[in-house]
Amino acid sequence: MPELPEVETVRRGLVEHVVQRRIDSVELGRERAYRRVGADRLIAGLVGSTVVSVDRRGKYLLFALDSTETLMVHLRMSGQLLVHDATTPRPAHTHVVLNFANQVEVRFVDPRTFGEVVVFGPDDAESVVPELARLGPDPLVDTFDEMVLRRSLVRTRRALKAVLLDQSVIAGIGNIYGDEILHRARLNPLRPANRVNREQTRRLVRAVVDVLNEAVSAGGSTLRDAQYVDPQGRAGSFQERHRVYGRTGQSCVTCDRGRIKSASIGGRTSHWCAVCQR
Repeated sequence: MPELPEVETVRRGLVEHVVQRRIDSVELGRERAYRRVGADRLIAGLVGSTVVSVDRRGKYLLFALDSTETLMVHLRMSGQLLVHDATTPRPAHTHVVLNFANQVEVRFVDPRTFGEVVVFGPDDAESVVPELARLGPDPLVDTFDEMVLRRSLVRTRRALKAVLLDQSVIAGIGNIYGDEILHRARLNPLRPANRVNREQTRRLVRAVVDVLNEAVSAGGSTLRDAQYVDPQGRAGSFQERHRVYGRTGQSCVTCDRGRIKSASIGGRTSHWCAVCQR
């Protein structure tokens, strides 16, 4: 579930606890969490290293280490990164624990084990994490304007919602924010991308940046499953501002005239107002 706003919230919550701190040891649980590199490589790449910075590309967390290696964490469906002191009991499904020199533990918790923890160096980045090079612009980090987005839209007849979910077009948008962004921009998710005109593209760019920034300010969205929380275990509140996502059949809170429709687009259930988003 975690999308760009949730991952950015996690990044901000980690910085004060881990930057310029040394990783003294690593404890590993279920192997699926570090399946891409294996236990020996993960431990060797992390132990004794100091975290220089915590960055983000789309939905990927990237810890730069003083060894020139990088720790990548992807939360995917149910992953959490929690910060606790060493005396706090660990929750179930804790698969990776980074023990820092200040007696702080960063715990990777993932009940469904779709997420992963990876370490790679500058010489093997392309072979270990090739997907990073394929990411499109991050709208909160990179240059993201009408010209950048239009280049991608005019090339395809795919439904607009499917294009927004394509990480090679825009990094970080998932199903929740794709719905909310298109509603803010007053665009139907089924519209072919190459039929979005310049004014609509400008609206879409503004909606992408505004919705994502507002969601970050609210700490992200925590849904009913409560699987997403920040590193201190706090829920986000942007779900209270959702206007279309998960509201099938309900009255639109924007226009108070339309009903929220839903359909599968690009393999995901999309939601929109039949009046606001003709």
